[in-house]
Amino acid sequence: MNLSFVSHAVGRLLQVLGIVLLVPTAIGVFTSRPESIEALFTSPELTGFVLAIMLSVLFGTLLIIKSPSHLIGNGIREGFTIVTFGWIILAFFSSLPLLTWFIMTDPNPQSIHSVWYHFTNSYFEVMSGYTTTGSTILRDIEILPQSLLFWRATTHWLGGMGIVTLVLALFPASSVTGYQMFRGEVPGPTTEKLGPQLRQTAKILWGVYTLLTAVQTILLMFGGMTLFDAVCHSFATVATGGFSTKNLSVGYYNSAYIDWVVTIFMFLAGMNFLLHFQILFKRDFSVLKKNSEFLFYLKVVGFSILLSTVVLSLKGILTPEAVADIFRGSPIPLDQIDAAVASESSKVSTVMGALRYSAFQVVSIVTTTGFMTADYDMWPNSLRMLLVFLMFFGGCAGSTAGGIKMLRIQVLQKAMTREVRRMVQPKLVQLVKVGKSVVDEKQVANILGFLLLFIMTYGILVFGMSFFVEDFSTAATAVTATLGNVGPGLSGVGPTQNFDWIPTGGKWLLTIAMLLGRLELYTVLIAFAPISWKK
Repeated sequence: MNLSFVSHAVGRLLQVLGIVLLVPTAIGVFTSRPESIEALFTSPELTGFVLAIMLSVLFGTLLIIKSPSHLIGNGIREGFTIVTFGWIILAFFSSLPLLTWFIMTDPNPQSIHSVWYHFTNSYFEVMSGYTTTGSTILRDIEILPQSLLFWRATTHWLGGMGIVTLVLALFPASSVTGYQMFRGEVPGPTTEKLGPQLRQTAKILWGVYTLLTAVQTILLMFGGMTLFDAVCHSFATVATGGFSTKNLSVGYYNSAYIDWVVTIFMFLAGMNFLLHFQILFKRDFSVLKKNSEFLFYLKVVGFSILLSTVVLSLKGILTPEAVADIFRGSPIPLDQIDAAVASESSKVSTVMGALRYSAFQVVSIVTTTGFMTADYDMWPNSLRMLLVFLMFFGGCAGSTAGGIKMLRIQVLQKAMTREVRRMVQPKLVQLVKVGKSVVDEKQVANILGFLLLFIMTYGILVFGMSFFVEDFSTAATAVTATLGNVGPGLSGVGPTQNFDWIPTGGKWLLTIAMLLGRLELYTVLIAFAPISWKK
């Protein structure tokens, strides 16, 4: 392991972070209008940003000065290590604005315990942002100043396409190490290059990403959103993150137009960005018909929306008695349950209403965005189970979505079908195909290995969470929501709940789950594997 080169790369990441932090700082200065320079270091809103900028640039510069930029070795281990430790370290410095705000606005006397509590919450929130998970510890989102709300949204946008991918677009990197960094950060089992050079590929991806964000921002403003809210929600949508500027998420706007715009762009964000490039810049729409993974994705989403619409139209939502029995971190007062049930029932009282809310929640969950317009925890148990099932699926490979990915599910399905046929015909020789493409047996083994590792990791994390949360539904779906980078789960971490009530140890366990899910297990495991650190 060439630690000097790893330090140099992480230092470059920290310098970029310092530059990016200038934007929310400028928003804070504009909205709070400090009367003096001294106010920058005493304002709860601005002090954390100033501190984060100074420390990230300082430490980043020191790492670059003291470390050589050249690489010794093949760069494979270094690439995965840069991505893993880059994300961990960047999350620490990025949490400083939120941590400072928490501490300076806390009315209670400060103690080591309270500082640790605030740091845990800050790191959890920022890691949730970078990994595009969208799980939050905030009980009241709207009390945050605009600078911090924008910073939350920005962590989504940076993490969606990848922090390291952004740096690759800005600065050249060693070809082998750069590819390993790209491979370690881009979600999915495939990392196709869109150009002859890795830097060109990164630029193309960020170009498509920025274009989709800009278009959605304009459309949301036509729907009545302010520029600020439109930008923040577009950042969260295209990154499939889910952080909103409102306590009621997208449901706050109660607008069918906004719901459908967000639904469409969540669906687009769940597609492989290679398809967007071919459609937008090469005008080749035929790729949609040829891409087997996209067609599978379309079928899963379409079937789930149809099933949800039918079930909601026929059965409605749960009874008040059933809703009262659901475990919640912040229980609904008994005298308010009837009103909550009536409100949710009115949303799906017509077929068009059922279609609107089904489409939004299905696409939000399957793309692991996590926005909310309805309390789906009040839906029939069959639909609650369907949504949990979709959390594992995730979007397409090469998208910003989390989860296992549609391509892996396809390969698993094909491999299982082949094994069943082999049981009947022992001498059968059959290749695994996805569409017209043959999947190499080595890649089949890699995907099956990933799925097994994912299941094992999920089981271990749920077992660990059971020590912190007594309700099994909450413990299991909290892990599902964080390992799959979805955001909300069921029961105590449902769509109208938050993660603040979970004990500190549970929050750190879920923070680890977020990182493992976003970097898809192997990247983190390789970085921490003892063999990676041997010469």
